[in-house]
Amino acid sequence: MSNYHVAVIAFPFATHAGLLYGLVQRLANTLPNVTFTFFSTKISNSSIFNSQNYNYRNTNLKPYDVSDGVPEGHVLGGGLEEIIGLFFKSAKKNIHNAIISAENDSGKKITCVIADAFMWFSSNMAEEFNVSWIPVWTSAAGSLSVHVDTDVIRQNVGIQGIDGREDEILKFIPGISEVRLGNLPGGIVSGDLKSPFSMMLHKMGKTIGKGKAIPINSFEELDPQMVQYLKSKFNNILNVGPFNLTSPPPLANVVDKYDCIEWLNSQEPNSVAYIGFGTVATPPPNELKAMAQALEEKKIPFIWSIKENFMSHFPQGFLENTSEYGKVVPWVPQVQVLEHSAIGVFINHSGWNSVLESIASGVPIICRPFFGDHHLNAWMVEKVWKIGVKIEGGVFTKSGTIDALDLVLSKNRVELKEQIGMYKELALKAVGTCGSSTQNFNKLVEIITSC
Repeated sequence: MSNYHVAVIAFPFATHAGLLYGLVQRLANTLPNVTFTFFSTKISNSSIFNSQNYNYRNTNLKPYDVSDGVPEGHVLGGGLEEIIGLFFKSAKKNIHNAIISAENDSGKKITCVIADAFMWFSSNMAEEFNVSWIPVWTSAAGSLSVHVDTDVIRQNVGIQGIDGREDEILKFIPGISEVRLGNLPGGIVSGDLKSPFSMMLHKMGKTIGKGKAIPINSFEELDPQMVQYLKSKFNNILNVGPFNLTSPPPLANVVDKYDCIEWLNSQEPNSVAYIGFGTVATPPPNELKAMAQALEEKKIPFIWSIKENFMSHFPQGFLENTSEYGKVVPWVPQVQVLEHSAIGVFINHSGWNSVLESIASGVPIICRPFFGDHHLNAWMVEKVWKIGVKIEGGVFTKSGTIDALDLVLSKNRVELKEQIGMYKELALKAVGTCGSSTQNFNKLVEIITSC
C-alpha cells in the first residue's frame, strides 16, 4: 500500500477546497501508508495548510501549488466569474503538469484521482493516467440531482428564461416530489446559461457518472428519496457527511477573541438570533438597514457577525441603542456559537455548510438565498424538512424580518425545534460507529485501496 499515491484536485474558490481537505485529511489519517497530494492554487493552499500544528515532514498529505491562470500583468475587473473563467482556461494543462512533477518528486505514480466534482475535466485526466476517478460533491444530494438532470429540466421548461414563471411548481424532476421553478439553481434554466460557471456545472452533471464512487457531503437519512434515485443512476453514491461533523475544515477550533460565548452565557435559552452570511454573500445596504431596524424595534437579543466595512450601513445610533441586548463583531467561532443553548435561530444565506451546521446544532433557520444552490436549499429547509423559513419575498424588509423572527422564536418555535432536533439526532447517528455515513466512508477507503 506504500506505493499508493492519490492526486487530490481542489476547486480553489469559496469554501470548496477546505471541505475537500477535511475529507482527504480523514482519509490520510485512516490510510497512513498512502500518499495524498493536494493540488490547488497558492492562495488556496496557503490558507488551508497554514495551521501551526501542520507538519510537512510527518504527514502523508502534502500541498502542491498550481497556477491560478491569471496572466502576468493582467488587471482583474470582472469579479469572481472572471477569476474562475481564467482558472478553468488553463487548469487542465497546469494540473496535468503538476501531477507529473509530483510523481517525479515522490517517486510514486498516481493510483487514483479524487477531485471536487466542479473539476469535471479531471475525469479525462484520470483516464489519461489510467486510474480511477472519484468526484466529491460538497453540497446537497438534491442540488447534485438537478445538475445531473439539467437536460431533462430544460426540455420540459425551456431555456428562454423564467420571468413571470418563478412560482410554477415542477413535479417531474426525479427524486424531488415538487419544487418551485424559481428555486432551481441559476444556470439550469435561468441566468446566463453560457457563462463559464453555468457551462462547468452542465458538463459536471453529464460527466459525474464516470466516477468509481461519488462521495457526498450529506447523510442518507436527510434525503432518502433523493439518495435512492441517485443510487439507481450511479455506482457507489456515498453520503459520508455532514463534513462539519466527520471532517471539519481547518481552523474550526479557534480562539473566541471577541468573547462571544461569555456574552451568550448571560442570555436566556433559545432567545438569541445569530446572524452570519458566510464569506461570499452579504445582503445589500437597504436590507442590512431593514434587519437592524427590526432587531431594534423588537429588542430581540442578537449576535451579528459582519465585516466592519459593512457596519456603516446600519441606521444611525443602532449600535449604541442595542448595546444592552446585541453584540456586533467582525467574526465569531460559528460552531461554538451555534451549539450554545442561548441561540434560537440562525439567519443565513442558506449555503449548504450553514444548513448542515444548523442541523448539527439543532438551530432553526431563517433563509435569505442569493445564488447557486441557496434557493434550492431554502426550499428544502422550509417546505420539505420544515426546519426553518425563507424570508418573505426573498429579501429582508423590516416587517418581513419581524414576522420571520416572531415565527421562529415564538409562534412555531416548538415545532421547528422538534423537527430540526430530529434531523440532528439522525445526523449524529449517521456519523456514529455503525452509522450510514461511517459505513460509506469505510466503503470509500476500500475503493481507494483497490484502485
